Amino acid sequence: MSAPAVPTGPAVDLRNVGYSLQQRRIVSDVSFLVAPGETLVLLGRSGSGKTTTLKLINRLLESSSGEIFIEGRSQSDWDLIRLRRRIGYVIQDIGLFPHWTVEQNVGMVPRLESWPEARVQQRVHEMLELVGLDIAKFAARRPSELSGGQRQRVGVARALAADPPILLMDEPFGALDPVTRAELQREFHELAARLQKAIVFVTHDLREALLLGTRIGLFAEGRLAAIYEPDDFLHSQDPEARAFVASLDGGIDRSRSGPRVAR
Repeated sequence: MSAPAVPTGPAVDLRNVGYSLQQRRIVSDVSFLVAPGETLVLLGRSGSGKTTTLKLINRLLESSSGEIFIEGRSQSDWDLIRLRRRIGYVIQDIGLFPHWTVEQNVGMVPRLESWPEARVQQRVHEMLELVGLDIAKFAARRPSELSGGQRQRVGVARALAADPPILLMDEPFGALDPVTRAELQREFHELAARLQKAIVFVTHDLREALLLGTRIGLFAEGRLAAIYEPDDFLHSQDPEARAFVASLDGGIDRSRSGPRVAR
């Protein structure tokens, strides 16, 4: 039997997308593509529109204008439940079910998809191993028994459990202490390279954007100002990009070992 074809078109395609709330424009004319294997980081200040844009992709919010295509198909043509099960979603406060065990949380979507129980168990084991959690030690624990970094790892495992082609991440490491955050950034950088998902990652941290992003989309006042290669961002003459670069104490080393400030 031949291997399944690898998708060649964009997984996510936004075309002049806008969103308004009570006649106030929140996001205007946002257009970008995200291909399989690419991490597009949406970088911007608080209130710039990046999280709103992320939520438009999986229809947590409904766009007011423009079009969104998921895997080449208009978003409006997707059944909402099917759409969201094609898109993993990781947020800062994780959203684990507190009375469920780690195993139950990670296996949630495969069970909703009516996978055979043996396959669910195998997938849970694979996902916990993938994010560095020992199945024997962590499967029966509840979220309250985990550290912040461990809960975030479980959140990533749950988002990946049904093998969605698209992953949305909204400041997933923002609430962690600096050491744990740096560890997870390095691990995720390596994980993204292995998994080859189409990833849209929201952050206000330029160091994080430079480490994790294949490209960086800069948001300002509800608009996508520009999309940069990471090295090009550091030399942009755009005032908003220069403001982010000026917030650094030095240069950035984008090596696989993680972001380091050059002194």
